Amino acid sequence: MDDAIERMKQDAFARLLGIELVDAGPGRAAVRMTVKDEHRNSVGMVHGGVIFTLADYAFAVACNSHGVPAVAVQCSISYFRPPQGAVLTAEASEVSLTRRLGTYVVHVRDTDGDLAALFQGMAYRKESDGA
Repeated sequence: MDDAIERMKQDAFARLLGIELVDAGPGRAAVRMTVKDEHRNSVGMVHGGVIFTLADYAFAVACNSHGVPAVAVQCSISYFRPPQGAVLTAEASEVSLTRRLGTYVVHVRDTDGDLAALFQGMAYRKESDGA
């Protein structure tokens, strides 16, 4: 698991956006980012793509945390409210895990702890020794 988590910390796109891995364990992950001007859309709100990427990164860390390479096969997101404040957090948790598929839910919260978005993802777990 530690090797998988260390590999996920090298995600260049997450680093570009300023996303930080806060916590991870088997089937779970927590990430956060400080919202900057470049994360906002033309009407001043956090861009939906930024929120999706934050949630997707938490999902990726959680589904790869078992040491078996996993890739997304389905993802969806529901946006509830524009996030407020300077920090966004995303917490991923495992809903179901089989030999080939993992299903996860990610809660994206703003600085006040209000739920801004809910992400759901399914990952295909690739062949690996012992899987």
